[in-house]
Amino acid sequence: MLIRNRKIGRQEKPYIIAEMSGNHDGSLETALKIVDAAAEAGADAVKLQTFTADSMTLDIDHPDFVINNPESLWYGRKIYDLYEQAHTPWEWHAPIFARAREQGIECFSSPFSNDAVDLLAEVGAPCLKIASLESIDLALIKYAAQSGLPLIISTGLATEAEIDEAISAAREGGCTDLIILKCTSSYPTDPAQSHLATIPDMRERFGVEVGLSDHTLGIGVPIASVAFGAVVIEKHFTLSREDGGVDAAFSLEPRELKSLVEETDRAHKAIGQIHYGPTEGEKAALMRRRSLYFVTDVAQGTVLTLEHVRSIRPNKGLAPKHLDVVLGSYATKDIRRGTPVSWDLVGGSQAN
Repeated sequence: MLIRNRKIGRQEKPYIIAEMSGNHDGSLETALKIVDAAAEAGADAVKLQTFTADSMTLDIDHPDFVINNPESLWYGRKIYDLYEQAHTPWEWHAPIFARAREQGIECFSSPFSNDAVDLLAEVGAPCLKIASLESIDLALIKYAAQSGLPLIISTGLATEAEIDEAISAAREGGCTDLIILKCTSSYPTDPAQSHLATIPDMRERFGVEVGLSDHTLGIGVPIASVAFGAVVIEKHFTLSREDGGVDAAFSLEPRELKSLVEETDRAHKAIGQIHYGPTEGEKAALMRRRSLYFVTDVAQGTVLTLEHVRSIRPNKGLAPKHLDVVLGSYATKDIRRGTPVSWDLVGGSQAN
C-alpha cells in the first residue's frame, strides 16, 4: 500500500498511527495539541473518527440504547450521549488536517457514513479506515472504496467469512490498495486475547498485508506483532490519561508513543533474514573463541598430554575439536609456552 509517497509493507518499518478518537474531549485546541504531540513522538499519522451521534444511533430512552456491560468503561451511559461526547465536529477536520500537514505527518479518519466519506475526500485524506464494528457494513465499505482512496479495514469481532465479505466489498468498489488489521474489540484488551499468531494466517488466507489495531495497555503487544509481520500499528493516543477523554484509559501518552515508534523500528530491524554463522558485527568476536595452545614449554619429541595442551582463548590455534588427535602426538620442535597449536608443530598419530 502507498499512503501518499510512503510505502507500507513488510520490507518497511511499521507504519504507526496515533488514534485521537474522542480524546480531544470536546476541545479543538486539545485536538491540535494531540496532532503536535503525535508528530513529535514520531508517529506516521494521526487518525480521527468522523461521525455524528445521529449517524450512529438514536437519542431514545430505552434499555437497548444504554451500555449494559458492567465491565465496560462506559457502563450505564446512553449510547447517544457517549457518541455526542466523543465525536469530532466536522468543521474541525480542515484545521486538524492542516495542522498535520504543517507537522509533516498524515491525517485521516474512520468514516461512519457516506457523507463522512465525502467530507474526508474533500479535506484531502490520503486513505480511509473502516472501523472494526463497521466491517460488516458492506455498503459503507463499497462506497468508501469508490472514493479511489486506499482502505484500511479493522477486523475486531469479524469471522473469517465476514472478513472475506468485507474484502470482497472493497474490491467490488474498486479498491486496489488494501490492508486489514488484526483487532480485538474490548477496551482495554487482555493481551491473552490478542492472538497475534493470527496475523500471518490472515495474510496468507486473504492475500493482503496485515497490521494491528491494539487496545491493550502498554506497548508490549504491538512490539510483538512486528515479529508476526504487522505492517501497520494503531494505538489510541492522548496527551495525558489523567486529563480524561472517552478513550484515555487505554491510550498511550507521548513518551509511550515515542517508545513505541522506536521499539517497533528496532523489532522490525531485528527480524532480518534466515542466517547462520557469524554476522558482520560478530566477526571481531571470533578471536574470543577457544582454540588449542601449548600451556608449558615443550621439548622436541615430547609426547603431548593435557599437561602440555589446553583449550583456551584466544582463537589462533587449532579448533578444540582436534584435541583428541593432538593428544598422544609428539612435538616436532622445541615449543614455547603460549604458542598456538598448529599441524606443523605436532607429529605422529593422525597429525602426519
